[in-house]
Amino acid sequence: MNSLLQIIRPSLRPSFNGGLRAFLTITRPLSTRALPIPEPKEPIASPEAFLKAIGRSCDTKLSVETWDELWNHNGTKLKTAGVNVRDRRYILWCMEKYRSGLSPDEFAHEPRAKKTIRGWGPAVQNGKRIRSRRNRNNKPKKKKKKEDN
Repeated sequence: MNSLLQIIRPSLRPSFNGGLRAFLTITRPLSTRALPIPEPKEPIASPEAFLKAIGRSCDTKLSVETWDELWNHNGTKLKTAGVNVRDRRYILWCMEKYRSGLSPDEFAHEPRAKKTIRGWGPAVQNGKRIRSRRNRNNKPKKKKKKEDN
């Protein structure tokens, strides 16, 4: 019987780690499991409504026919659809939040504003040329020379 099992399932051979190898080869990895498709909730009944609810003009950047087609999209499918990286990441992040049960009103947000002054700062900040940190309007007081008596 034991030899028959080894012929049928070579992964079920006895091993010193107590069948852990058999368990690992039989089970499906969690990273490749199919993600559940959430049901549409009351204000969001179509993929267009979802893309409009998350904002950032996502409804113009991605056109999807059905609800299932939207939820079967991944990064590579969005890339082939012509969505740029920043919007792709935002759409996938919003899909995951909606899948976990949150409403788009709770998680949707506008992109960060562009930084005006970066790092140590450019030579011109807010229309003024910056050369040093000292205040040039206040002239430094001249030191008095000591008189030799």
